[in-house]
Amino acid sequence: MKKVNIEPGCVSCGSCAAICPHVFKVSKGASVIEGADLEKYAECIKEAADMCPVQVIVVTDSKE
Repeated sequence: MKKVNIEPGCVSCGSCAAICPHVFKVSKGASVIEGADLEKYAECIKEAADMCPVQVIVVTDSKE
């Protein structure tokens, strides 16, 4: 896992931060915590992306 983005449309429900608090924070929209260890938390990141009600968490495996 190389990159995690939050696309426009987040409804600030907080599910991503509840599932993976070491990577996501919510304050007027969700964001990825700078410097978060994406490899270490890959499983919970994928779970958060799957559980996002508006499907705005994008996980990519390349540095594009």
